[in-house]
Amino acid sequence: MSDRRTPLHEIHEERGAKFTDFGGWQMPVEFDSISEEHAAVRDSLGRFDVSHMAEIEVSGPDATTLMNRLTTNDVTALAPGDSQYAAITDDDGIMLDDAVVYRLPDGIEAGSGSDAVDGLDRDLDAGDGDPAYLFVPNAGHDEQMYDRWVDYRDANGLDAAVANATDDWAMIAVQGPDAAAALDAVTPADRVVDLSKFQATVAAVEGVDAWVARTGYTGEDGFEVLCPAADAATVWEAVDDAQPCGLGARDTLRTEMGYLLSGQDFDPESEPRTPYEARIGFVVKLDTEFVGRDALEAQKEEGFDERFVGVRLLERGVPRNGYAVTDGDLTRVGQLTSGTMSPTLDEPIGLGYLHEHYADPGTKVSVVVHGGEKRGEVVIPPFLDR
Repeated sequence: MSDRRTPLHEIHEERGAKFTDFGGWQMPVEFDSISEEHAAVRDSLGRFDVSHMAEIEVSGPDATTLMNRLTTNDVTALAPGDSQYAAITDDDGIMLDDAVVYRLPDGIEAGSGSDAVDGLDRDLDAGDGDPAYLFVPNAGHDEQMYDRWVDYRDANGLDAAVANATDDWAMIAVQGPDAAAALDAVTPADRVVDLSKFQATVAAVEGVDAWVARTGYTGEDGFEVLCPAADAATVWEAVDDAQPCGLGARDTLRTEMGYLLSGQDFDPESEPRTPYEARIGFVVKLDTEFVGRDALEAQKEEGFDERFVGVRLLERGVPRNGYAVTDGDLTRVGQLTSGTMSPTLDEPIGLGYLHEHYADPGTKVSVVVHGGEKRGEVVIPPFLDR
């Protein structure tokens, strides 16, 4: 049984949420129904408690160097208020996790936790002090990533503070076509609607100073609000017109978009994959000296056997993680890592890795469902036009 709970757990219980164990956390999987919550995000507005996501703060003179050595993207491209998606790889280029990296205003000290929010300079261009970052790995990975950052820092003599601030922050995602209007209504002193995708700023959400980013995991417009854990209820209730959504809808939404799920679509032990195989080579900047760079450069030059794709079934059946993909004549050509019945498209869809010869869009394949081959075709995600 999970022993970690978000600051909003009791509120979710009172709302009648059904819970599941996820990444060591007890999380709401649905409040009303997955289909209803999914539709709310696609059509109007939904809110998610994603406080189970990890938060690691990094600051100091060598913070940029440390971040650039341990993530595949190039953090030197980030100005305060910018963010980027990145992979975290081992020496062989295998993905340990993926994360969003935020560049905070300079001068914030790692280790002050969510108390730092109250002291954030609203002028992101102030430029006073050392660079500071907040990166968000996946649920249950906070201790692992904290240890990785500290060990690398100490082994290489870098001057940077690293803090595991997961328990200090709450994180609430407000997603859907109406998200900008909803956030604008509760941030009257701040123009969060002017943020571009992957930009962030400090804003007062219903009076609570928070870090508001135009990011998300649904494929719709939306924001992720990081605030002090003690103020989570105020922020959650500030957008109470939004449908509360659980991990079930979060999964169907991200599957329709082809977004990776750490621990399932890639895992260093059960599903070891590189960013190139996982189709996120755009986050690999080979002109930086990150851990795993040489291995990935070699793979890019030599090529690889399998690639992450989508599969749309043309017959009845629901594809699931672990189902074999064949050429339609019982020859295995790959395996699914995720699958669902798409609530938006009302058709079965899956994600997984296929041999390069079968990875082109429109290629006819089959998925083995309960012992029988179900006809399908390859799709390059997303399944939806967003």
